[in-house]
Amino acid sequence: MHILVLGNTGYLGAHVAEHLRALPDVRVLGGGRSPAADISIDLATARPRDLAALLAEAAPDAVVNCAGATGGDAVTLAEVNARGPAVLCAALRVAAPGARLVHLGSAAEYGPTEPGVRVTESAATRPAGPYGATKLAGTVAVTASGLDATVLRVGNPVGAGAPPTGLPGRVARLLADAGDDPDAELRLGDLSAHRDFVDARDVARAARLAVTAAGPLPPVLNIGGGDARPVRDLVRLLAEAAGFRGRIVEAGSGGSARSAQVSWQCSDITAARDTLGWTPTHTLDASVAALWAAEGVPAR
Repeated sequence: MHILVLGNTGYLGAHVAEHLRALPDVRVLGGGRSPAADISIDLATARPRDLAALLAEAAPDAVVNCAGATGGDAVTLAEVNARGPAVLCAALRVAAPGARLVHLGSAAEYGPTEPGVRVTESAATRPAGPYGATKLAGTVAVTASGLDATVLRVGNPVGAGAPPTGLPGRVARLLADAGDDPDAELRLGDLSAHRDFVDARDVARAARLAVTAAGPLPPVLNIGGGDARPVRDLVRLLAEAAGFRGRIVEAGSGGSARSAQVSWQCSDITAARDTLGWTPTHTLDASVAALWAAEGVPAR
C-alpha cells in the first residue's frame, strides 16, 4: 500500500507519517515544500494539471492531507487551507480517483457553540474568523469532491512539535525562554475559555484508522478529547512541567480575537468511536509532558 502524506514535516503531519510507517507492507511518501520531501508539492500555488501529473506518477492508494496554515493573513490562510484542498481534490479526480483521501480539518469550523454542549458533526458551522472560515472552505471542497474522502475535524492538538502560532507551542517557548528566573512574568490573554484538547498522537492514530478502514466513511468525523478544559489548565500544567517560578498574568487583551469570540469548544466524538473504533488514549498531562520534553529543556 502506498500512502502519500502531504505536510509530513509539519506538526501533525510528522506524527501521522510516523504512525503510518509502523504499518506492515506500507510505503509512506512525504509531500510538501521541504527539501526532504519525496514529492515536491505546494498546494497553495500548484496547478491542478501539474499536481495530477505528480500524483499519477506516485500512484497512491491513499492520501492524508496534513498541510495547513494556522497563522498569517487572510490571503495566506485562504491559499493554504481553502485553495489547497480544492486543487488536491481536482488533481485526485484525474490522477487517482480510487484513492482514499483523509483531510485534517479543524473544530474552529464550528465557531461559537453553546457552553456545556458537545457538538456533533451535524452542528451548524459558524467560524469566528479567517482561520475557521478557510478551514471550512477546505472541508467543503473535500466533502463535495465525489472522492472516497473523509475530513477529521480536529480539536485543539497538544504534543511534541506544537508550533508557536498556537497557544500550547507559544507558551512552551515562553517558558523555555523564562528559565528559572523567579522574577519572570508571562503576560497572556484571558485563559478562562474552555477547549477540547487532543493529543497529537491520538490525532495520528485516528488518521491511520481512517486510511485503513474498510468501506466508505462519513464525510466528517470529530477528533477531540471529548471534554472541555479551561485553557488555564493547559498553561498551569505546562508551567509545572517547566518548573516555572515566576508569575503568570492574564492581561485580558493578549488573546486572539477568535478565542475571545469562542468561550467554549467541545466535540462529540461518538461517531469516530462507532465508525473507526477510535477514542483518545492520552491525558492532557501526558500531552503536555510530551510537548515540554520536545522543547529539549530539562525539567527544573
